[in-house]
Amino acid sequence: MRVHALYLYPVKSLAGIPVSSFGLDNFGPRGDRRWMIVDADDQFVTQRDHPELATVTTSIDGDCVTVTIPGEGRFPLQATANETRARIWQDWVKALLGEPVASAALSRFCGTDLRFVYMPDETFRRVDAGRVTDIRRVGFADGFPLLVANLLSLEELNTRLETPVEMIRFRPNIVIEGAGAWQEDHWHELQIADQRVRLVKPCSRCVMTTVDPLTGTKAASLQPLRTLGQYRRTEDGVIFGMNGIHETPGRISVGDPVIHRTTE
Repeated sequence: MRVHALYLYPVKSLAGIPVSSFGLDNFGPRGDRRWMIVDADDQFVTQRDHPELATVTTSIDGDCVTVTIPGEGRFPLQATANETRARIWQDWVKALLGEPVASAALSRFCGTDLRFVYMPDETFRRVDAGRVTDIRRVGFADGFPLLVANLLSLEELNTRLETPVEMIRFRPNIVIEGAGAWQEDHWHELQIADQRVRLVKPCSRCVMTTVDPLTGTKAASLQPLRTLGQYRRTEDGVIFGMNGIHETPGRISVGDPVIHRTTE
């Protein structure tokens, strides 16, 4: 088993970036989902309600994140000193408002009042205490720092679909090759080069998987979610991939060897 691909998502729910490696800090992959979009009520906004966000691309150069908004142009995201309280799921966290120029362009693109917000280092958002007993933090990811997916699981799913889908639909950070389809259901821990990753929760999937990342439109057929629901439904929801937590800071690269421990 090896690392097949790696992805970063500098802004929650905008297009991701394939990378050859990424560093791991206390939040997770360095630079991953430290930015988020909120509405006028400071509630987080995603492709669930605005599928067109899939077509807003991102780039990252060191600590600088740039977004390219169709019909508007390129905008570097810069945090201001202006604080707000932003909601992501059940968590209200301290965030910094972004410079208004990029937010205004995104608002025009989506046709509603939106703002970019940044999670500063001093904000501590805890991962789900029901799944992880030690006190660990996460950025604006849904709940955990890492999402691990299995390449052959996608290939098996695609045999059931009339139109195959790409892995980017599922927004993983780490894609593993060399394992049989759905073997990740039984993994408890991964050793990726010198990094140890605990797999703490199956990842339940939502309507975002039906959004075409190229066109920003939802599939009327509700694929691939409808097919997944026929044979991947569990008490945790419709499952694809595993949520993980890294043990220490470090680096993961494409091609790194992977060893797994299975649940008993």
